[in-house]
Amino acid sequence: MKGKNVKKIIDLHVHSYVSDGSYRPAELAWLAKDRGLAAWALTDHDNISGCREAAEASVQAGVEFINGMELTAGFEGHKLHIVCLGFDPEHSAWKNVYSRVRAVKEARLDDIIEYVHNKGVDISMEQVRQFAYGPLDRYAIMRYLVSLHMYDRAQPLWDNYLDPAVQEFGLSVNISAEEALPLVHEAGGKTSLAHFHKSIGLKGLTRAEQEDSIRRLHELGLDGMEAYYPNYTDEDREFAAHMIAKYNLLATGGTDFHGTNRPGIELGTGIDCNMQVPYEFFKKLKK
Repeated sequence: MKGKNVKKIIDLHVHSYVSDGSYRPAELAWLAKDRGLAAWALTDHDNISGCREAAEASVQAGVEFINGMELTAGFEGHKLHIVCLGFDPEHSAWKNVYSRVRAVKEARLDDIIEYVHNKGVDISMEQVRQFAYGPLDRYAIMRYLVSLHMYDRAQPLWDNYLDPAVQEFGLSVNISAEEALPLVHEAGGKTSLAHFHKSIGLKGLTRAEQEDSIRRLHELGLDGMEAYYPNYTDEDREFAAHMIAKYNLLATGGTDFHGTNRPGIELGTGIDCNMQVPYEFFKKLKK
């Protein structure tokens, strides 16, 4: 990756072992260097526990880093993932958001474990505690289930065990976009709509309805959306580019890398090298 003609690329959507990825935060920094990335962001689901470790390792690896988190938020009956980048984790506004999302992720773990156990899985709180990384939450349950090698990826564990338990115990309530977006701004962060085309997004709406939702989210404080994502269709990509240009949104992008928990997607390059997020996005974000 040396030479003047090499394109500098970044990845602003990456998950670690702190949530549902398979790599430790520090390992991701060195992997980013190995893959030739100029910069990256750690965006674990509703968790910033790995950001300090990732930042310190990135300095050692010589890769630029910005802290992040993929926030789960509600918006008019939809569950959205909003990538938050560059916020001050010590700011009172951020602590307001963070304490509310953590309260949901850490709630009723005993009940969730019992629910999974009743579906025939050998699981206990004692076993799950061994898989805690940072605060004990439902992702520790997921990591324990991954260790049982029930499937070749993590998603079926959510579909068959964890998400039904979350629904059963009323834990699918999230902070609203209306509340969260201004608070992230107040803490100095930028927000970007992740994978608008997926079910955790705006899937099921017409293009006109999706545009209307994006416009209203922008009015509430949404800064940008992902211009690059591994499984965008050409039409998805064109629509995202049109929205970014029309509403003067901040363009971001990333692979949504999960390591071995989501096979076939590589850090920085996506599926079969189908994407390269330009470094210019990172420079604009840092400004």
